[in-house]
Amino acid sequence: MTNESPSEAPHEQRIAQLPCWPGQVTVLPLSGGMTNHNYRVTTSSGDDYVVRIGRDLPEHGVMRFNELAAARAAHAAGISPEVVFAADGVLVSRFIHGRTLTDADVRRPLMLAPLIDLVRRCHRDIPQHLRGPALTFWVFQVIRNYAAVLLEAQVNPLASRMVELTRMAQQLEQAIGPIDLVFGHNDLLAANFMEDEDGQRLWLIDWDYAGFNSPLFDLANLSSNNGFSAEQDEDLLASYFGVAADEQRRRAFAAMKCASLLREVMWGAVQQVKSAIDFDYAAYTAGYMARLDGENTYF
Repeated sequence: MTNESPSEAPHEQRIAQLPCWPGQVTVLPLSGGMTNHNYRVTTSSGDDYVVRIGRDLPEHGVMRFNELAAARAAHAAGISPEVVFAADGVLVSRFIHGRTLTDADVRRPLMLAPLIDLVRRCHRDIPQHLRGPALTFWVFQVIRNYAAVLLEAQVNPLASRMVELTRMAQQLEQAIGPIDLVFGHNDLLAANFMEDEDGQRLWLIDWDYAGFNSPLFDLANLSSNNGFSAEQDEDLLASYFGVAADEQRRRAFAAMKCASLLREVMWGAVQQVKSAIDFDYAAYTAGYMARLDGENTYF
C-alpha cells in the first residue's frame, strides 16, 4: 500500500540494478499488494526472490526500519523467509515456493493449531531476536491518527460517520482494560500466511505493521479478517491461552475485534485519500464497515 505512481517500469529497472544479484535477472510484478509494489526476481542460476518496494507511510505508522528489524527477527525465529538485502525503500527476501492461504483455509478446524502456534511464536520468540528500536502498535492510537488524517483531507469518505466512529473507538478502548504486551504482527490477513509446496510448513510474511501490542489484537485481527464464527472464536481463545475464556476475556476480545474492524474501515478510507495504487479502496472500506456494523453489538 504505497502512495506512489503505479507505473511499474522504473521499479523494475531499479530492481534489476540492485547490487545483490550475481548477474542478470528476470523481474516480474506480483499481484495483490495493497501497501507496496511487489516483484518476483529470478536469477540466471534459477534462484527466486521477492522484492518489496515501499516508502515510509507515517499516516499508517509504517516505518521501514521497523519492518526490516521485524522481518530479520522473524527469520531468526523460524517464522519468515530470510532477508538477503535491504536498501532505502527496498527489501529483498527469499521466495517461498508454495501458496498463500485463503479465508476458507484459515477457518478450517485442522488449521487452527498450526496457525496459533505460529502466532504464539511471533509473540514469544521474535523479541528475543529484535535488534535496535521497535515500534508499538496500539490500535486506538492508530485510529486516532487516521481520524486526524481524514479530518484534514479535502474529501473525507467517512465524513457522515466520523463522530460516531471516534466515540465508538473511545468506548472500545475503555472496555479492553489492562493488557499484556507481546510482539504482534498486526495484519493477519489470510494472504499473509503461506504454506510450502508439501503442505508441511506455514510461514508468516509482510511485517509492515509489526510492533509491540496486546496479544488480543492479533487474535481479534485473525478472527475479524477471516470471518470466524462465535464458536471458532471460543476455540481460538482457548487454543491460544490454554483455558476456556471467561466473560471478562470474551468482552475484551469482542471489543478488540470491533477495533480491528474499525481500523480496517479507517485504513481503507485513508488509502482512498492518499494512495495511487490501483485497488478498490472504497469497496474495501464499505465491506469492512458492513462487518463492523454487524459485529458491534456490545458497544
